[in-house]
Amino acid sequence: MADESDRTVASNRRARHEYDLLDTWEAGLVLRGSEVKSIRDAKVQIAEAFGREDKGELWLVGMHVPPYAMSGGESMGHDPDRPRKLLLHRSEIRRIVERMNLEGLTLVPLRLYFKGGNAKVEVALGRGRKLHDKRQALARKEADREADRAMGAVRRR
Repeated sequence: MADESDRTVASNRRARHEYDLLDTWEAGLVLRGSEVKSIRDAKVQIAEAFGREDKGELWLVGMHVPPYAMSGGESMGHDPDRPRKLLLHRSEIRRIVERMNLEGLTLVPLRLYFKGGNAKVEVALGRGRKLHDKRQALARKEADREADRAMGAVRRR
């Protein structure tokens, strides 16, 4: 999915641990100038963010973008925790909102990156994992690692 021109600014590694991810989309973001500069400096946090629907539009809530240091003070800056509009096609929004409502899924951001000069966010629909599911996933991952190590040891002989 990522090519040479993509530059990942922030990733949400916790989302892969806490959710079973079902579908992913690439969405644009509506940003202000000082937000773009702050994001380019990789001063953004998306771990607590999630998507919410409001009047037929999707909004990314909880993404923290601190004010740009060189923006000229408070009057020129932006609200660091304001909701940011996600740019998707109407049919994609409809499909996402329908699944969120019917299946009780959550829209979580996976990574924030620049593609061709534009800020993009990769979002996914996820089903929250219970504690025992997380333990099972970790156990499965550890078992796969051990099997790979054993196979590698056999190949080296």
